[in-house]
Amino acid sequence: MHRASRPVVMALPMLAAGIAPASAQPSIQDMVSGAAVSLGALDRGALIAFALFVGVIAFATTTAIVHVRYRMAAARREAATLGEIARLEAQIEEGRALLQAEPQIIVVWRDPSSDPEIIGNTAAFTGVVAPSRLLAFGAWLAPSSAREAEEAVDRLRRRGAALSLALVTHDGRHVEAEGRPVGSAVVLRLREVTGVRGDLARLHEAHRRLEADSAALRALLDALPAPAWVRAGDGGRLAWSNAAYAHAVEARDAADAAERSLSLLDAPTRQLAARAHQAGGAFSQRLPVVVAGKRRMLDVLEVAAGAGTAGIALDATETEAVRAELAAVIGAHRRTLDHLSTAVAIFDRDRRLAFHNAAYASLFELDPAFLDDRPTDGAVLDRLRAARRLPEQADFRAWRDELHEAYRAIEPREHWWHLPGGRSLRVVTAPNPEGGVTYLADEVTERLALESRYNALTRIRSETLDALAEAVAVFHSDGRLDLFNSAFLDLWRLQPAALKERPHIDAVVALCRPLGADPQPWTTLRATVTTIEDRRPATFRMERTDGAILDGSTQPLPDGGTLVTFRNVTDTVHVERALVERNEALVAADHLKSTFVSHVSYELRSPLTTIIGFAQLLDDSGIGGLNEKQRAYVSHITESSAALLAIINDILDLATIDAGTMTLDLAEVDARAVMEGAAEGVRDRLAEGGVKLAITAPQGDGAFRADAKRVRQILYNLLSNAVGFAPTGSTVTLAAERQDGTMLFRVRDQGPGVPPELGTRVFDRFESHTNGSGHRGVGLGLSIVRSLMALHGGTVSIEPAAGGGTLVTCRFPLDGGGQ
Repeated sequence: MHRASRPVVMALPMLAAGIAPASAQPSIQDMVSGAAVSLGALDRGALIAFALFVGVIAFATTTAIVHVRYRMAAARREAATLGEIARLEAQIEEGRALLQAEPQIIVVWRDPSSDPEIIGNTAAFTGVVAPSRLLAFGAWLAPSSAREAEEAVDRLRRRGAALSLALVTHDGRHVEAEGRPVGSAVVLRLREVTGVRGDLARLHEAHRRLEADSAALRALLDALPAPAWVRAGDGGRLAWSNAAYAHAVEARDAADAAERSLSLLDAPTRQLAARAHQAGGAFSQRLPVVVAGKRRMLDVLEVAAGAGTAGIALDATETEAVRAELAAVIGAHRRTLDHLSTAVAIFDRDRRLAFHNAAYASLFELDPAFLDDRPTDGAVLDRLRAARRLPEQADFRAWRDELHEAYRAIEPREHWWHLPGGRSLRVVTAPNPEGGVTYLADEVTERLALESRYNALTRIRSETLDALAEAVAVFHSDGRLDLFNSAFLDLWRLQPAALKERPHIDAVVALCRPLGADPQPWTTLRATVTTIEDRRPATFRMERTDGAILDGSTQPLPDGGTLVTFRNVTDTVHVERALVERNEALVAADHLKSTFVSHVSYELRSPLTTIIGFAQLLDDSGIGGLNEKQRAYVSHITESSAALLAIINDILDLATIDAGTMTLDLAEVDARAVMEGAAEGVRDRLAEGGVKLAITAPQGDGAFRADAKRVRQILYNLLSNAVGFAPTGSTVTLAAERQDGTMLFRVRDQGPGVPPELGTRVFDRFESHTNGSGHRGVGLGLSIVRSLMALHGGTVSIEPAAGGGTLVTCRFPLDGGGQ
């Protein structure tokens, strides 16, 4: 309560007795009027008291009124203050919300000695560091950033120096730090800007790339030989041009052309381009333009680009020249095609006749007026079908559709049309690059007839040659194989596919050389086939690697070709060489035994040699004739000596094997050759015993690695044993085949067979059993066979044959095995 009102308040109780209640009191004016009326009746003291009372009441009333007005003003000020406080609190909350919305933290130091106040989105830094350790910069910032932040914050707190830093955390995140003094406080703001910095970096990189691309594009356009330009929207002012443009308008450079606003196009052309741009399209036209003082044909393209335009002009002068030249060439080709005998018809992409020559109208007997109307392909076919000048077809529509596939094809196709009446046409449909089809037709009726007769003659000639036993080959004048028979393929073991492409003589020699290693016959043959002058017949002999011996001859033909024949004379030569081979075998055996004879059997072999020599000398008619009895004795002496020599040879072979001094001369061995060689050795015994020999050579490749001489010896011993036990009139079989990586030889006879009790004893030395036959040997043949098979790394077995007789099996490894 106001101090001026206190006396009034204190006086109020004293006047309470003379004052009515507030509700019954009159107004002040009434009280003053009443007092004035009664002044006369009151004495002086009462008047003074009354005046004092009235003054007190007036003072109290005035004071109360002033107090009430003061309280009302205070209430109004308090309400205004509360509203301002509420507004400020709302602003504070709004600021806090804004701080929480950003990935930032505000650190406030109100007193240098007190702890800082941390305000803001602490959750944004939770992954970096705990809020309590936020000012321990070394815990979450990179070392360099931590040192920089600590020094800057220390300057901020001590001297109020503002700071602005870009910091990096341990995990590569970016933080922006800003600090400044605010009044008596110091404020530090930490804000994460990783994403913003990345966006700015990407934006900067995109801007850099855009500038680089723009520079590269400008450099490319400036290097183009074609004029290029850019005009601004302000009246078509030249804004940029390349060097080719400056050269075309005869300016010093692009800047000079822009300064002088030189235009490559004339005014009407620019107006046409402006109307095209106003219509929303691009201006493109081929125009004659003066370029550097010369008239050229340019393909001009100008497009709207933003507020201006951009254009380029490509030189089409050479294209126009080429177009004119092409038209002239096409005209010349048409005139040339019109003189050809081959019918030519060209249909365009719309399948209408674009060109035909005179041969086309003549071949198909079409009306020139009909062809001049450019009929469609289908209309031409319909007219030809009506005139029966097309092949008869059960489904003409399907046939026509198949023919029209040429319009969608890429490669030409050949058709053979056999027309009614016996005519034949060869029709080629060739797709055109620009669309359409070209038909080429030739009548081949006569040619087909000639080819038919020629093919018939060729077949007759081939059948005749195939019936010959001799191998025949005919080479053309260019050295290529023209003809051959089946005997030629069999003799050289060739496949028909190898000679199908008519190889040259060099290729044929390369195919045959594996069997004929001697180069001399091939040189003679090649020279005879390929020579042009001095063409004479030639003969030669060739010995193949498989043991076969061939006699060859060449005969020049009238057409420049050469006839070559091969005849197998192996059997004839073998008969001629039989005695020589036997003699060589004895010499070789004698040489092999020489060391043994010097120690053991010199005294045994020397008398035997003397006996053989004198027996042969006695048998020689040059020293005097012998009677029949004497000749029989000499023959018996010779045969016995030879048998004894064979025994001695076997003994020496066994001794050499036992001593470990026998070595094998390993080489490629042909099974057929060794079989025939072994059979040749027993041919006389076969004749004497009336026994037949059947040889089955391996199918295909019969080569294996072994000592050919020892293989023949093995087969010879087996055949000798089989012939000795074979009854008269029976057959001894010698067969060979490749099986499981081995070469298998089987010798079978039809004799009494091997008793089971003998088993493998037959391979023991000097083990000999007649077994009911008249044959009895020394017992060394099978023993030598087993020893030689062991040297080859192979095996030998003997068993009863199915159906009677004995079967001996020898297995040789294909690679030669181990000795």
